[in-house]
Amino acid sequence: MITGKRFAGLLPSRKDYAELRGGWGSDLLAGVTVAVVALPLALAFGVASGVGATAGLVTAIIAGAAAAVFGGSNLQVSGPTGAMTVVLVPIVANRGVGSVATIALLAGVIVIAAGVLGLGKLVTLIPWPVVEGFTLGIALVIAAQQVPMALGVAKPHGDNAALVAGRAVAHFAGHPHFAVLGLLALAVTLTAVLPRLHRSLPASLIAVVATTLAAVFTGADVTVIGDLPRTLPSPSLPDLSSTMALLSPAVAVAALVALESLLSARVADGMVDVARHSPNRELVGQGIANVASALFGGMPATGALARTAVNARTGARTRLAALSHALVLALLMAAAAGIVGRIPLVALAGVLFVTAYRMVERHAIKAVVRSTHTDAAVFALTAAATVVFDLVVAVEIGIVVAVITALVHLASTARLVEDDASVGELAEMASEQEHALLREHVLVYRLDGPLFFGAASRFLAELTSVSDVRVVVLRLGNLAMLDATGARALSEIIEQFDDRGIAVVLKVSSPAHRKLLHTVGALDRLDRSGHVASDLPTALAHARTHALRGARELHLGLALETTAAAEAPPH
Repeated sequence: MITGKRFAGLLPSRKDYAELRGGWGSDLLAGVTVAVVALPLALAFGVASGVGATAGLVTAIIAGAAAAVFGGSNLQVSGPTGAMTVVLVPIVANRGVGSVATIALLAGVIVIAAGVLGLGKLVTLIPWPVVEGFTLGIALVIAAQQVPMALGVAKPHGDNAALVAGRAVAHFAGHPHFAVLGLLALAVTLTAVLPRLHRSLPASLIAVVATTLAAVFTGADVTVIGDLPRTLPSPSLPDLSSTMALLSPAVAVAALVALESLLSARVADGMVDVARHSPNRELVGQGIANVASALFGGMPATGALARTAVNARTGARTRLAALSHALVLALLMAAAAGIVGRIPLVALAGVLFVTAYRMVERHAIKAVVRSTHTDAAVFALTAAATVVFDLVVAVEIGIVVAVITALVHLASTARLVEDDASVGELAEMASEQEHALLREHVLVYRLDGPLFFGAASRFLAELTSVSDVRVVVLRLGNLAMLDATGARALSEIIEQFDDRGIAVVLKVSSPAHRKLLHTVGALDRLDRSGHVASDLPTALAHARTHALRGARELHLGLALETTAAAEAPPH
């Protein structure tokens, strides 16, 4: 149920700018710095996605501003990202550029709904090897996507980035253009080396400017961005005639928006001592940002970890920094559209090559590979699936494999332990002549760990192999988890013991477990005979009474048989 207080927590408030009075100067400086970093990336991701540089820049401005105001993080900077590029390239190839704005609108609505429904914390359930695996896969795909642009050749036909890259290399080998390689080397070198000289240098912007100047002065025949508008387009509703056909890719985009944004916000929380982000509000804010981007003809946007990190490291404390970054980009669009249009595409490819390389945290990969064989396999499988299929399929495969392996491990922790100590306690209650009888005909078992569908069949097989006893006491006090399958397995165990003349006494103290066992009918027979107890002493007392009564009935039966045999006439 969505209460008024919870709904109010999803909206902007004065608390968002609590530290503004003392830090607005550092916020503005951080915003300008992030804008300098964001400009070449917005252009590059727009071009790489196939929607064009204008759409990338519009997205950085509109979505960046909307997410800054409505999002759940004080530090998050949003815009087009490399991961989104990976998803959009096949969408543009198969459904056309015109579908992108519609998909952004639908994805935005889905993400808003997820935030309102309180699904923001679900991202914490994604296993670490899956996150690292698709991060590596994304980096490889981003690099592969830049190969045609980096070599100055027309993009070959195909959806798979690795295959397209191979075809581009083969085409270049037949018709080499060495001037393009020189410009590419310049862009890559400056982007990679300048941060090592000084961390505050806007390396990607300097690399783009230097490569552009080199292309102009040498007269190199290279493809450039082309004309850019000086103003933002007027808002309009995207074409909704193909909504149902685009729903599936919209869900995939929405999943990526939520995942990448929440991961970025979570990382940002650990970088600066400010209020932690609100996951559900972050989803609502990112959803609004995508709807706004769609209305202005932009592309889907997410929280951008690299830009968010720059924002945090340069002194940002409130949302003013991310908001001012969007405003600075709008001013640059108005004042320098003509200059920006002369940037060679090869310069943007060089920047993205380095961006892809920096996405890969080598120490994290080493850690996950060295952790366990299972985690290493999940990591490798997710990375490979990202390259071979697509990002969403890769995450689905990684999560499914991780869940299956986790369940297998969880099932292996379930144990059936013969409780000799409790049998000893039971024997102490009896007289000397009953002692051996109870030791022989009563067994006490303790069920430890989870009893769920993954472990139920093993418990069933182990318990029903018991024989030559009159009473079995099952202790469920240490049962960490019980699902319907586990409860049904217990019901089958009780039925099989009853059919063989073995009584079952159940010790169950958890009200939730007792309710579930009642629901599946596992306690019907036991309740009628009073063989359900909430504590161990009561359960043992029931077991003792039943075992001794059974022994007396057996002895009486044997005595009657002996008497009858003695009185029978001889044949």
